[in-house]
Amino acid sequence: MKISIITITYNSAATLEQTIQSVIAQTYTNVEYIVVDGGSRDGTLTLVQKYRAHIHQFISETDKGLYDALNKGIALATGDVVGILHSDDFYTAATVLEKVAFMLKQTQADALYANLYYVDRQDTNRVIRQWNSGFYKPGAFLNGWMPPHPTFFVRKECYQHYGNFNLSFKSAADYELMLRFIHKQGIKLCYLPEYIIKMRVGGLSNVTLKNRLRANAEDRNAWRINGLKPRFYTLWLKPLRKLFQFF
Repeated sequence: MKISIITITYNSAATLEQTIQSVIAQTYTNVEYIVVDGGSRDGTLTLVQKYRAHIHQFISETDKGLYDALNKGIALATGDVVGILHSDDFYTAATVLEKVAFMLKQTQADALYANLYYVDRQDTNRVIRQWNSGFYKPGAFLNGWMPPHPTFFVRKECYQHYGNFNLSFKSAADYELMLRFIHKQGIKLCYLPEYIIKMRVGGLSNVTLKNRLRANAEDRNAWRINGLKPRFYTLWLKPLRKLFQFF
């Protein structure tokens, strides 16, 4: 089983090296590494060249944002399974992809998800939030559930059958894609109950009422464009569930 890992980057030289190192340190060797850069003007391109021997495909050009860059990476991917590791993220251990491959082979699932740590931007040993996904039950999206997108590994054929990221969304295209794949199309999921990724957070929280209302509107649109109807509480439970990640 070949796994394609896509890293999206833009002016992220400060954190990208740890991301790259966590990929090339993996014990699982059947990996294709793809880096998609949005036309960085810092030291990102120099850093990529340092590790060019380990990066199988690399493009650097302007894009229409994160989700457009992800779609470019998916188009380049030749693996059986596609995973995403952003330039602020890194794997918690060298055995992560080995475990992902084993679980997908054992279960013959279409996709896998796991748990995620949010960590301090400078001190990555300091955990701020813990996203413990739990086992999926059909209909869980109606109760505000979703898996952490960076831990979502999907067979390439799912993108081919059900489509890529919808560029009409500014911040919720990952939610819309998982809603479409999991809740609407019913792809077969498996859960790896381990924390496999550390994601750096920014400084102060940007969760304001205005931002939450904007996100809520995008979440609602994700249901609408898929011909789905959430429950009256679905879109408010989704952010409320995140409160438990701080404890």
